[in-house]
Amino acid sequence: MANLPSKNASHGAPSMFPRDPFHSFREEMNTLFDRAFGKSLSFLDPAATSWAAGSITPRIDIHETDKEITLTAELPGVDEKDVDLSVHDGVLTLKGEKRYEKKEGEGDARVVERHYGSFSRSFTLPSGVDEAKISAKYDKGVLSVVLPKRPEAEAATRRIAIGK
Repeated sequence: MANLPSKNASHGAPSMFPRDPFHSFREEMNTLFDRAFGKSLSFLDPAATSWAAGSITPRIDIHETDKEITLTAELPGVDEKDVDLSVHDGVLTLKGEKRYEKKEGEGDARVVERHYGSFSRSFTLPSGVDEAKISAKYDKGVLSVVLPKRPEAEAATRRIAIGK
């Protein structure tokens, strides 16, 4: 029975080799990644939160109408004073920082940890946006940015018929 595949100790599945020469290396790498990123690797799991350890990227929704473009950013746990929004040469830049907080209580054996870090996202604006009239509001961790279109940009759009 020497030719039967051995069981992989960590998963109970047969390994490709009678003796897996990389088993201990793989286990050490898994432990290293678990320590660095937690059990869920957010950059590999799209369902994982965007605020996982090492991944500070706010979720953005963009909605466009004939008169304006609205950009909405989710910034849970970020104070308004820690958010910077600017526009320069047709580029809208959102920067911010989520501050670190860690509390450990002895009596209740309670641990609360929140992830932290800086983030920055930039968006190239369409040529029809009136940069002088951009406005923003921040409410309960949600930033809403209204990018009004210039009147000539609204009129410049023309639907083109597609024929055979």
